Formats: sequence, C-alpha cells, structure tokens
Amino acid sequence: MIGREPDLLFAGRDNQGRDAMMSGAALPVLVLLVCVALATVAGSGTLAGLTALTALAVAGMALYVMRLRQARTRMAWLGLGAGALAEAVGIIVDGPQGAGHIAMAVIIAGTLLVTPTPEQTRLTRLRSIVDALLVASSLLMTSWNFVLAPAEADGNTLLIALPVADVVLGTVAIAALARWHRGYRGSATLVMVSVALMLIALGDSAAVRMLAEDTTGWLAMPEAGGLAGYGLLLLAGIRAAGTGRLADEQDEPDAIVTRRSASLFLPYAAVLAAVASGTFWLATGHTSSPVFTWCRFASIGLIMLRGLILVLDNRQLARRLEERVTDRTAEVANREQRFRALVEQSSDSLAILEADSTVRYQSSSVERIFGYPAAVLVGRRLIDIVGKRAAPRVQAAIENVLGRPGGIHTFTVTLPHQDGSWRLSEMTITNLLDDPYVRGLVFNTRDVSDAQQLQDQLRHEAYHDALTGLVNRALFRERLAAAFQDDVSILFLDLDGFKEVNDSLGHAAGDQLLVQVAARLLDVVPPPHTVARLGGDEFAVITSADAAALAVAVLDSLDEPFLVDGRELHVGAGVGVAAAADATDIEQLQRNADLAMYKAKEAGGGVYASYDPAMHDALMRRLSLADDLRLALDRDELVLHYQPTVDLATGDIVGFEALVRWQHPTRGMVPPLEFIGIAESTGLIVPLGRWVLAEACRQAVAWGRPVKMAVNVSVRQFEAGDLAATVAAVLAETGMPADQLCLEMTESVLLTDTDENLSRIVGLKALGVMLAMDDFGTGYSSLAYLRRFPMDVLKIDRSFVDRLGSGDAEDETLVNTIIRLGRRFGMLTVAEGIENEAQLAVLRGMGCDYAQGYFLSRPVPAPEAGALLEAGLPAYAGA
Repeated sequence: MIGREPDLLFAGRDNQGRDAMMSGAALPVLVLLVCVALATVAGSGTLAGLTALTALAVAGMALYVMRLRQARTRMAWLGLGAGALAEAVGIIVDGPQGAGHIAMAVIIAGTLLVTPTPEQTRLTRLRSIVDALLVASSLLMTSWNFVLAPAEADGNTLLIALPVADVVLGTVAIAALARWHRGYRGSATLVMVSVALMLIALGDSAAVRMLAEDTTGWLAMPEAGGLAGYGLLLLAGIRAAGTGRLADEQDEPDAIVTRRSASLFLPYAAVLAAVASGTFWLATGHTSSPVFTWCRFASIGLIMLRGLILVLDNRQLARRLEERVTDRTAEVANREQRFRALVEQSSDSLAILEADSTVRYQSSSVERIFGYPAAVLVGRRLIDIVGKRAAPRVQAAIENVLGRPGGIHTFTVTLPHQDGSWRLSEMTITNLLDDPYVRGLVFNTRDVSDAQQLQDQLRHEAYHDALTGLVNRALFRERLAAAFQDDVSILFLDLDGFKEVNDSLGHAAGDQLLVQVAARLLDVVPPPHTVARLGGDEFAVITSADAAALAVAVLDSLDEPFLVDGRELHVGAGVGVAAAADATDIEQLQRNADLAMYKAKEAGGGVYASYDPAMHDALMRRLSLADDLRLALDRDELVLHYQPTVDLATGDIVGFEALVRWQHPTRGMVPPLEFIGIAESTGLIVPLGRWVLAEACRQAVAWGRPVKMAVNVSVRQFEAGDLAATVAAVLAETGMPADQLCLEMTESVLLTDTDENLSRIVGLKALGVMLAMDDFGTGYSSLAYLRRFPMDVLKIDRSFVDRLGSGDAEDETLVNTIIRLGRRFGMLTVAEGIENEAQLAVLRGMGCDYAQGYFLSRPVPAPEAGALLEAGLPAYAGA
C-alpha cells in the first residue's frame, strides 16, 4: 500500500534523488534492450530457462541481503526472495505462464501486508488503503480491456488468474515507488525494484493476451520483459548488498514532505493512465463492458473518498502544526524567562555598554554584588561610576577590544562597593558592537575578593606550620635558596627529652610545649631572620648575624623551664650551626647543619656544634661501616669473646657474658663501641642479636658444664617482634637449658612502652630464663621497676665501682645500698668493672654476689674461656 513503509527493500546509499532516478530509468532501458535483442535470436524456451535461473539468483541474493538488514527491510527482502523462488520453481515445473507466477505475486503482496510499519495516524492508514484500491481499480480497468476480457473469452481459468496477479504486482510496484523521496538512502534500489516488478507484470500480461488470441509467434518479446524484470531485481540485490549492514531508516521531516508529494501524485497517475487507455479502447470501436463501468464508478468513488480523507488529514496536519508552533513559542518564552532568571541570579554582574562606556543594560545582580541598584547605573558612563582609581584600567580595556569585533579582554580591577569598601573584581569585556542582536560591549564582572582571601589563606597554610604558625619546610627551603648567595648561616635544633614528654604527659602537652618553644625562638631571633619548624621537634633558623652567638642565645632561652598544664618542664636542645660558605648548594648546607646538630646531640644535648668537614668524613666512615656490617654475618666476620662472672664468695667461675667482636678484613678488630651504635640505628642489631644469642648458647652447651651464659638484649630487639619466640627457638636449636641463660637489658627497655614491655618480659620469664637489669643506677632507676618487673639480677654499673676503695664514703654507701636493695627484692647482684684488688675486697665485704672486670679477666675467645673454666682465675687465686 502506498502509505506503508516500502523501505522494504532497500537501504542503499544514494544522496541525490536525481542520481536515483537516472539509475532507475537508464538501467531498466538498458537491461530491457539487451533482453529484447536476446529475444530476436533465442526462442521462448531459452528465455524461460534464463528467467528461471535469474529468479533463482534473485532468491539467493535476497537471502544474503536479508542477513544484513533489520526489521521491516529484512521482511521485505524475505518476501522478494520467496516470490522469486516460487517463480523459478513454477517455470521449471509448468512453464513461464503458470501457477508459479501467481504464487510469486501472492507472496510479495502478502509480505507487504505483514511487514511492520512505522506508527501512523488512522487517517493516514485509511488513505493508504484507499490509494491501493484506487491504483488496483485503475490497473484492473486497463487490464480488463486489453488482457482479462480476451482471457475470459478463451475460457482458460489460469489465463484469467494471471492478469489478476499482474494487477497485484503493479499495485505493489506503484506502492513501493510512492516511498521514493529525495535523499532517501535506498532511492536507486527502490526505483529498480519498482520498475522490475512493473516489467514482470507487463510482460506476463502481454504474454497472456498473445496466448488468449493464439498469436504466439511474438511470445518471446513479453517473456524478454519478464527476464529484464528479474535481471533488474538481481542488480538491485547486488547494489543493496554492496552497502553492508544497515539498520532501518528513520524519516526526517523534509523526507516526509517529499514522500507525501510522491504518494499524492502516483494514484492520480494510475487513474490518468486508466482513463487514457479507456479512451483509446472506446476510440478504436470497442464497447464498454460492465466490469469496465463498475471499475470506473469505483474509481470515482474512491477519488471522492480520497479527497475527503485528504481534507481531514490536512486539517489534522494544520492542527498539529499549530500545536507545534504554540509549543515552540511557549518553549522560546520559557527559555527567555530561564535565561533572564539565570542572568539576574548569576554570581556575575552582566552589563551592555555603548562604545563610550554608557550603560545601556545592567542586570539586577549588581545590587547583590556591589550594592548599587541597576536603575542607578543605567544611562551613566562606567568610567564615571568606578572612580578615579579604576577608571584608567577600565578605559584601557575598552580601547583594547574596540578595534577587534568579537574580541575578548579579561583583567582584574578594584571596584567601589556602595558601603564604601573596595572589592577586587574580575572583568571580561566582549566586543559585540557588530552583533545585530546586541550592538554593544558586554561586561561580565564578578567579585573575586573572597576567592583572593581564600587563595591567600591557602598559600599561608601551604607555607606555614599549622600548630606553631612558623614557616614550614617548603617556605624555609625557598627562603634559603633565595638567601644562599648572601653568606647566611643556618641553625638546626632538635629538642632533648621531647619524646618523654609526649609519652608521659600526652600529645596535647607536647603540642603546648612546641608552641611555647616557637614563641621563645621568635623572641630570640630578630627579624628579618627566618624561624621555621621542619617537623616533629625539629626547628631551623636562617640568619645573617653571628650564628654562634645566636645559638648560645637560643640555648639560654630554652634553658628556662616551660609551664605546661601546671607543670614545670625542662627541655633543652642540641643545635647544629652551618654556614653557606662551606656548601655548594642548599642541600649540602642543610646536610652540614644536620651533621652538626647530631654532633651536639651526641655530646649530651644542651650545647651547640659548628659544622666541620671532619663530621662529613666521620659520616662517610659510618655509612661505609654500616654497609660492611650488613655483610659481616654472611662472611663470618663476627666472633664472640667471653668475660667470666666470678662468685665473690668462692672465687669460682659461675658463668660468662658473651661480647661480640668484629674481625674486619681491612680494618682489623673493630671495637664494639664503633659498630653497636650503627647496628642499633640501622636495625641490624636484630639479626646480629639473634646470632649472638645462638652462638653463645651453642658454646655454653659445647663446654659441657653447667655454666651461666649472659647475653645483652637491646630496645630494638624488643620492638622488632616476638623476642620470647626467638629465644625459645634458639634454646630448642642449641639444647641450652633455659635456667642457664641470662638476658641482660638496660633500664631504657623498661621505660619504653611500659605495659607492652612488661608483657614481653613476663613472656621471657615464662621460658625459665634469668633476667638481669644492666647498668643499674645510671638512668631512671626506680623502686617501682624493681617491684613490677620480674628481674633476677642487678648489675652495678662500673661508674660506681671505679671509686670504691679510694675512701669515697658516698660511693661506697651508694653501692652498698644497691646491694641491699637487690637482697631485699630477692635479686643477685653483679658488680662490673673490677680493676683492682681493693675494689674486690670492698665488694666482698659488702656481700656482693658476683663480679666482672679486667682485674679478674678480660673478655677472651672461646678456647681461652674454656681453659679458664678448667683451671680457674689466677688473679683471684693470688688475691
């Protein structure tokens, strides 16, 4: 039907309707001429065979194209292929004018009926049906006079049915052609298919007339028309296949208008053709038959009905157009209102000015931003409004864009507020003087004062310490880089005892202390020198004054007590001083100050140290030594020496303390004081400590005698992991009895994270090992520790033993007190550092249990220790 969607077939890609029509006209003529020429040399049977083969090719091509299409187009190609197949089978079975042709027409028409169509109004669908009936009645009038009447006179039913099928085919062809419009992607293919179907119908009708009148001498000519029709169908399929995979096409508005013109014209063309053929029929002396008359009446009635439908359709179309115009007008009005609301409520002030800066339009948002009502500004020159301070900048910006149509210029300027304040603003001028809808300079102005304040605040926060307000590390480096060439010096400070304040009083107290330290530094360091907090409890100063004198002043200032939460706190600092003259860049300068600071910290804090190149050399030696220490365990460079522990009552060796030594391949024997600190700072003390523990236990077992083995344990070993599990593993590996192992630890172990360490010490004690508190009395010794921690041994530090026997009653009283404390808490006491017989005699008289020292024996290798164990101590025997 004419109004249905005969994109049916065809989605090729033709962008010009003229090309489509030329392809649709030239190709059919060319193919028809070839077929006619073939008919002059070939018989009817040959043409029929060629037609069957061509129809089979059309069926195959339709199947292929169908796979590349979707929905409506796929169904159309399916019907076309099925019809061609039916025609080919019919020709093969019973010849060209047979049931196959009728089946072909029925299949194609039926497919058209069931092919899905786009959504249409009821009037459009009704007009489509009327158009199809009008075309069919017109074709039937022509066919009756020239084909059907002779076939009826012949009395052959098949000959009567064939023209009816041709009428159906012709109706389908015209319905498909009605779909054509300029720009339709399948125009050329559509025209070819329509012409092909009409050629097939005309050829078959002409053959039926010849058969009815028994004039078969020229039968090859109409059969050539059928062959030409199927040839065109094959070409149409090839053309469609060449476009690849396509979805169904959506109509565009201009395409709908063009198609409406085609669909309106074609039914009338069919009627005119019927009228012309009828006039010719009557003019040649033939009479009008009842069928012709009834078809004529039917056509007239259908034309009248079609006209009525068109009137109603036009009214409906006009109403829809009016609704669309109304909706579009409302939409435009809504957009205008929305745009106006956006302009008025915008955070920007929008104004349109003449070339001389006279304000022609001003949005009301200016009152919210700058306090001025819009009405006050309209008609005045902006140059006069902004005041003398801003007028030159505004005038220069206007002149910048005046000679550039469409030009844009953005600048910042300080503008007056109605309350008398000045606001930093950003102005953007766009030259639209040549725009017929504007004809002015468009000013967009926004207040950026708050944004600028926020930016300044963010910049300050990015370059200053949030707690103290001092310069932070980033700004310190920038200022140091800027002043580096001015022969400046820097001071690095690290507070003494700050960690203990944090651990004992909490981080809030630590923060208060840092704030007070920063305040004192600002009081001591005169401007414009820089005071910075680098992080944690580290501070820095950039100065061009006497750095040494300033360091002394800083230390004196920090020596005064700090009052934090009602408590007086004494916190000193280690200060490192470095001069730019000793460095090539700021990185080296900071490193120098850092080295000097740590030198001051090593000296006990509360002092300053100036950088010396020897510090760097010492650092490099430490780094080299640290690298070598990492390999020492793998290279078996570490050895243990053993110092005897002697029972003062009997003089017997009851045990040994294992002391590690490093036999370096190039440095020789490295003293423990040089590498134990490195091992602590790098964490190597953990694997080193485990090796010492395992080797000492293994040696004690190897001696085969019940002897106590003392091994030192560091803070890092406690913090690194489960020390009790490590000790248990070593005892299991070596077979060392747990009660013969004594683990020595300093008071610093007990001070660090007390509750956690208590649980760790309890875990060690549960293994059955002995625990000793080393260097008792040198640190933060407290009776609370003696009660709380399950210690077995107190080791009296050598600093107290050194003065025994010299008549110093105070030291003797102190050592005696420690021995009595140990006895009171059920602990054994061991005196370290016995250097002479007098010290030995005093300690024996005080009741000290055990002793160690060079007077008794230096630390010796394992073989010598084993010999001592067998023979005893000569020094003690002599005493």
